[in-house]
Amino acid sequence: MKNLLKEFRDFIMTGNVIDLAVAVLLATAVGAVVSGFTEDIMMPFIGQFTGGMDFSDLKVVLSEAAYNADGEEVTPENAILYGKWINSIINLIIVGFVLFMIVKTYARVKDLKKKEEVVEEAPAGPTVEELLMEIRDEIKVQNTGKQ
Repeated sequence: MKNLLKEFRDFIMTGNVIDLAVAVLLATAVGAVVSGFTEDIMMPFIGQFTGGMDFSDLKVVLSEAAYNADGEEVTPENAILYGKWINSIINLIIVGFVLFMIVKTYARVKDLKKKEEVVEEAPAGPTVEELLMEIRDEIKVQNTGKQ
């Protein structure tokens, strides 16, 4: 049992598991922000262009709710809530777009870092002394070849 707990502790403390946990928490937070954006900003905006329609209210009623003589609901309404599904699709598209922009920005930053690392200094050319020595040696060769 001790060995099992030690293995579990080692597994949990690896970088990949902690990175995954952070990613899940961030995804949850981003999801909440995007859901709020969709429900509170986008859907009223879209509803304005569709004549004030709220997609979340759209449904197909399969059977109406049944009430007794006192007005208490006996059998709840059975309906297909396709409007909520439309909201979910719009939410998915927005979340997908936000994640796409995050990944694209991350890739761009990563590429910039790589380019900065790859940038090398131009190879150093010969020094002034080396050039003068080459000229001197060339003059010697030309003078000795003519005599």
